[in-house]
Amino acid sequence: MADVPYLLLGVGAAAAVTFALRAIPFALKGALKDSALLADLRSWMPLGAILILLVYAVSGVDFGGSSHGIPEVSGIVVTAGVHWWRRNAVLSMLAGTAVCLVLANLVF
Repeated sequence: MADVPYLLLGVGAAAAVTFALRAIPFALKGALKDSALLADLRSWMPLGAILILLVYAVSGVDFGGSSHGIPEVSGIVVTAGVHWWRRNAVLSMLAGTAVCLVLANLVF
């Protein structure tokens, strides 16, 4: 079993790295305030995050199964359509989830 100083050193190193990684963005905030890169990231990150979630969600769908992925794809289409129509994230997610669940549990 490891001795106490070794464990304390390991916990201290982990804490120092965690603190530094969390403090660095605040320390550089003034220098990066007018950065074109950050402006681009600010505009593209929400779309990128949604795209990654979409790919992750669809990657587990069995398109060769009995439902052929129809409930999942219908939910995605309804979510996008309601969001395009109403511009309300909560409403679009609720509508898409409801369509997917109804189709998956009651139709297929």
